[in-house]
Amino acid sequence: MIDRLCALGAFYVQTIQIALARQLQHRAHNLLFVLGMVAEPLVYLAVWSTVARARGGQVAGYTGGKLAAYYIVWTLVRHMNIVFTPYGFEGRIRSGKMSGLLLLPLHPIHHDLADFAGLKLVTIVTWIPIALVLAIAFRPALDPGALQIFVFCVAIWGAFVVRSTFMWALGLLSFWTTRVAALFELYLAIELVLSGRLVPMSFLPAWTKTIAAWLPFQWAFAFPIESLVTPMAAGELLCGLAMQLVWICIGALLVSMVWRRAVRRYTAVGG
Repeated sequence: MIDRLCALGAFYVQTIQIALARQLQHRAHNLLFVLGMVAEPLVYLAVWSTVARARGGQVAGYTGGKLAAYYIVWTLVRHMNIVFTPYGFEGRIRSGKMSGLLLLPLHPIHHDLADFAGLKLVTIVTWIPIALVLAIAFRPALDPGALQIFVFCVAIWGAFVVRSTFMWALGLLSFWTTRVAALFELYLAIELVLSGRLVPMSFLPAWTKTIAAWLPFQWAFAFPIESLVTPMAAGELLCGLAMQLVWICIGALLVSMVWRRAVRRYTAVGG
């Protein structure tokens, strides 16, 4: 057991190093990519800041400064949420690339997790100067404690793993049919509303928040942001990390169950 864990750890370290080296060759591209994704939160920030001013300076407990903090941290969490897309499975199956992944001694999801983790290390470094510029421009109200900072640093990686497992499980449907784009779009639309990506969770109606509480989306997006931006008790922070762990386990179990059935249907050959 220990030998297997050591081998898995060595695989992650090596794959992350390779991904990191590959990404560092495209520094300008990475900077432009991060800058390109700033537009979305700036639109949200402009809209809700206007609403807050119209309502006397705040909306659902968020002042203009707190909204700025939310959407600046949003930019990093959004990048951490970029994982191997379900749309990529169709290409892997059709081209035969999945055949090579099946030859690996490890489950292919480990390759994607390690490869994208290398990308995240570049993303974080690239994000820091952009966040500083945004902070100077919008003056966020952000004063987290040491525990909040620690939980945030753990939670952004937990969010990455939560979303990776569920995107992988969804992508496995490509083994049964190539016409799954509509299902993917429906899933992503639901995620957009119930994750905290579109608006903070406190902006949602009570019945919507009740539904969201039973789904993994907010633990992959809203929780990491709120753990840093919103004052939270130690118990709430630890409970949030525990919920991330629960959804990671559920996602991993789902991937394992669907994967065993999916590979029995795989018949593609590579060129």
